[in-house]
Amino acid sequence: MKIAIAYPPLNAKKGAPLLSQNRQFQYFKEPTYIYPVVPAQAATLLKKAGHEVFWIDGIAEGISYEDFLKRVIDIKPDVIAMETKTPVVKQHWKIINDLKKLCTIKYNLLIILFGDHVTALPQESFDNSKVDFVLTGGDHDFLLLSLCNSINHELSTINYASLEPGIWYRDNGVVKNTGAFKLDHDLNSIPFIDRDLAKWQLYAFKNGNFKRTPGTYIMSGRDCWWGKCKFCSWPTLYPRFRSRRSENVVNEIGSLVERYGVSEIMDDTGTFPIGDWLDDFCSIMMHRGLNKKVAIDCNMRFGALSLAEYKKMRQAGFRLVLFGLESANQKTLDRIDKNLKVEDIIGSCRAAREAGLYPHITIMFGYPWETYDEALNTLKLGRWLLKKGFAYTVQATVVIPYPGSKLFEECRKDGTLGTLNWDDYDMKQPVMKSPINDAQMMGLVRGIYNVAFNPEFIFNRLRSVRDMSDLAYFGRGTKKILGHIFDFEHHNVSRRRI
Repeated sequence: MKIAIAYPPLNAKKGAPLLSQNRQFQYFKEPTYIYPVVPAQAATLLKKAGHEVFWIDGIAEGISYEDFLKRVIDIKPDVIAMETKTPVVKQHWKIINDLKKLCTIKYNLLIILFGDHVTALPQESFDNSKVDFVLTGGDHDFLLLSLCNSINHELSTINYASLEPGIWYRDNGVVKNTGAFKLDHDLNSIPFIDRDLAKWQLYAFKNGNFKRTPGTYIMSGRDCWWGKCKFCSWPTLYPRFRSRRSENVVNEIGSLVERYGVSEIMDDTGTFPIGDWLDDFCSIMMHRGLNKKVAIDCNMRFGALSLAEYKKMRQAGFRLVLFGLESANQKTLDRIDKNLKVEDIIGSCRAAREAGLYPHITIMFGYPWETYDEALNTLKLGRWLLKKGFAYTVQATVVIPYPGSKLFEECRKDGTLGTLNWDDYDMKQPVMKSPINDAQMMGLVRGIYNVAFNPEFIFNRLRSVRDMSDLAYFGRGTKKILGHIFDFEHHNVSRRRI
C-alpha cells in the first residue's frame, strides 16, 4: 500500500507551529523544527514491511495548503497518518474532511490520527470529522504497522481481529475499539530510522538546541521514568517507562555520525535513563571514541544526579542538559507531584555547570493557585540562574492543562478551567482562571527572556565563548530570544468561561 505520514500546513498567522515531537505546543515567530522520532520510526517499520511510504511535512517544508493537497492528489496514498495536538485538532478535523473530498468511486483514502489529545479523547475526533482510525498510546509506530498490515490492498476489508489493542475505528458507521492500548513492544526491535525516507535534513538546522549542525533527534526510552507530573500530557501516551539497551543507542549514534555526519544529537526521552544504564552508556561512548565526534543533549530532572555523574557525562560527550523549572515555590512543586525540593534546582544547575555541561531551563507560569508574587519567585530564580551563568539557555511557557493530564482533570473538577475551546490552548493566553491577569502573565514570560539584555548575563555568556561556533550559537540564541519576546505579546483575548 501507499502510506503517507503527513504534517499538513496549518494557519501560519500565529507563527510556526511546534507540533512534531513536542510536549508543550507553541507558535514561534522564529521557526523551529523538531524531528518527530516515533513517526519516523513508523515510516521505517512500514517500509521494511514492504509498504510504499511517503513523508510529507508541509510545516517544515514551508509549502502552502494548496500545494499539500496537490501532492496528495499526485501521490494518491491509500492511507494518511497525522499527528495532532490539542491546539490544532480542530484544524486537523477540517483538513481530514477536505482530504475525504478527494475520494471518488475509483479512489478511497483512509485517514488516521495519533497523539496525546486523541489518546485522551478518541471519540471526539469521530464525532467532529470523517477520520477512519485513531491510534491511542505512544507506540503508534507499532500500531500503525499492525493496522496497515491488516488492510487489504483494495481497502475494502480490514481484519479487525488481528489489530493490536489501542486502535479505534468505524465499522459500518459505528465507532468501536480494540481495547486499552498496551506498552509491551520491544524498543530494541525497532530498526534504526531511515532518515533519508523521513527527511531528517528538514529538521537538522533550524533548532535552537543545536550548537553545531547538522543535528538530529533520537529517543533512548519512552518516555519519563518519573512520569507523574500533573501538568505533563505525555504520561497519557506513556504511563510506564521503557528504555532501549545502552549499547543499542550507542550503535545508532555511531551510525548517525558515520552515515550522516551529524554533529549534535538531542536524545528526547522525557527523562534520560540514569543509574547503571547511564554509567554503561557513558563508558561505551568513550570506549568507541564517539565522545570526541558528536555532542549529546538530553532531558534530566533536578536532583537526579551527582557531580561525579555529571562529570562522567561531560567526558562522554554530553553538552546541553535540559531541566524543567516548573516553579520556585515548594507548595506548587508538591501540588504538581514533581518530587523535588527548591534547593535541588540551584544545586543541580551548579553541579552540571561545574562539570562543564550547559543547563537549559524550561520555566512555567500560570498555575491557578499561584499569586503574582509567587510567580515572581519563579521569575527571579530563573533570571538569577541565567545571570550568574548557572543556567545557559531558557524557554518560558504558560502552563497549559492538556486533556489527559491530571492537571486538566483537577481544573475541570474545581472550576478553574477557563475554556474548552481547543484553539485557545496554543499558549498565546492562559486557559486557567488565575489571580494573575493575562497581561501580567505574558509579562512574566517576556520577563525571563529580557534577561538577555542584562549586562551580567551578557558578560558571562561572552566569557564562555571558546570558538567561532560558540559565538555563532550566541548570535542565533539572541535572535531567537527576540522572537520569543514577540511570541508572548499580550493580545486582548476574550476567553469564554464555562
